[in-house]
Amino acid sequence: MSDSSRDTAEGAGWGTAERGAYKQLMPPRVEKVSWLSPRTLWAARNGVLASWFGDPTGRTRSRWVAQREAAGAPADKVIRRTDQDRFSFMVIGDTGEGDDPQYAVVPGFLKVSQDTDFAVVASDVIYPVGSADDYGTNFFRPYADYRAPIYAIPGNHDWYEGLGAFMRVFCDDAPPLAPEPAPRPLTRAWIRDLLWHRPRPTDGQHLDQARQLRSAPAQQAVQPGPYWAVDAGPLRIIGIDTGLLGTIDAEQGAWLREVSQGPRPKILITGSPLYVDGEHHPCTIEGGHGTVDDIVRDPDHHYVAAIGGDIHNYQRYPVQVDDRTIQYVVAGGGGAFMHATHTIPRIDIANVTEKDFRCYPLRGDSLAFYSGLYGRRLRLRRLFALSEAEAMAVIAERLGIPSTRTPGEPVRVTRRARIVASLLGAGGRPDRTSRFRLPVRKIYTQLFSPSSATYSPPFFKCFLRLDVTPEAVRLRCFAATGNRAQEIDPPVEDEVAIPLA
Repeated sequence: MSDSSRDTAEGAGWGTAERGAYKQLMPPRVEKVSWLSPRTLWAARNGVLASWFGDPTGRTRSRWVAQREAAGAPADKVIRRTDQDRFSFMVIGDTGEGDDPQYAVVPGFLKVSQDTDFAVVASDVIYPVGSADDYGTNFFRPYADYRAPIYAIPGNHDWYEGLGAFMRVFCDDAPPLAPEPAPRPLTRAWIRDLLWHRPRPTDGQHLDQARQLRSAPAQQAVQPGPYWAVDAGPLRIIGIDTGLLGTIDAEQGAWLREVSQGPRPKILITGSPLYVDGEHHPCTIEGGHGTVDDIVRDPDHHYVAAIGGDIHNYQRYPVQVDDRTIQYVVAGGGGAFMHATHTIPRIDIANVTEKDFRCYPLRGDSLAFYSGLYGRRLRLRRLFALSEAEAMAVIAERLGIPSTRTPGEPVRVTRRARIVASLLGAGGRPDRTSRFRLPVRKIYTQLFSPSSATYSPPFFKCFLRLDVTPEAVRLRCFAATGNRAQEIDPPVEDEVAIPLA
């Protein structure tokens, strides 16, 4: 087994000269997405409009679900597979923008997934706005050689064009929804409708051609809708659609309670992680019907894990609930720009401490990555860029924890390193987090991080493999750096056995 980032700097992808072969999989020309481009921000405006003028997602989702049921989809939205009691599946979240970081994941993903029975995309299949014309480069091409079905739940980006492309690809080529009556003039809904981003009339002209890349019978799967359940072996896997704003509507909430009944062990797949960045986000069910996490924690429902996309890294929180442990996982590192982990404060939530918490990339690697990135952008590399050893040392000092990686030679933490860490919003200990540091971290994570695409390894991407037996689920997080060494032998960054008894 190859070294991971917890073992050596080389295992993290630092200092490796040989690039991976992933570029051979890419199309000759790739349009790179800039999240600071006014054109991109304007196209992705529907999330902001929904938060200002009311979110129409629940009503639109209900119409999609009704259309699928009228076409013969099962009313309980359960996909009943014939897998044996021992089977395996992949989970990959926020798969990316059709560029280098997304394709860098593919060689390792294909190697690790060779004998798996299916895969699940956990949120944001297509960036930036879920257009049908982007499915060729961003979905069908990179996963053309994955020889099993792929199920998916939509993320907020898939909803930016009303979910039409997602429904065409994953739900039996569902036809467009009929137009709704126009809202009354000068109402909030009217303003929203006036500004709403919609797909181009010509969008999807090349979709049939793109489908040929995954046209083998063994690759085909039809979902009953944007949310669903899969019964496979001893397990039920439930995928929910959290729409534009990270909530679910009352209709979906009632369905979730219904399919969560019974003694069968369950794993939730959601577009909005329930524990992330040291915070609890239980996910509201609209209409005052509680939260998704209420359902997950109910002992009668027998959930063993909740895996969420949306945040572009890996995190795991083993939370004690009554006399059992539920593994809350963030798994959105499948190819989109990397969300920083160095901004995560020292973990102390729901009786989960630093000793129990896992993340990838390691906080020190995240800080080194971003200090180098902004050092290049600001042309202040000598002053701004931190080595991975310096970054590891300053993170350990700020959080009051031992160095995560096997320590080498001692590294002195300089004033420069402390200043850079502060400017980049590095987390700290809860008892030492000042009112100044909190706004800095919030500004950094919300404003600067989304613009931080990079096209040079290490990329710090990841994907999950879950091996199921009647007794347990073995969950492993594999790394993809874009370097050849990690393509040949993808390192395991985290592993946990989840009992099903």
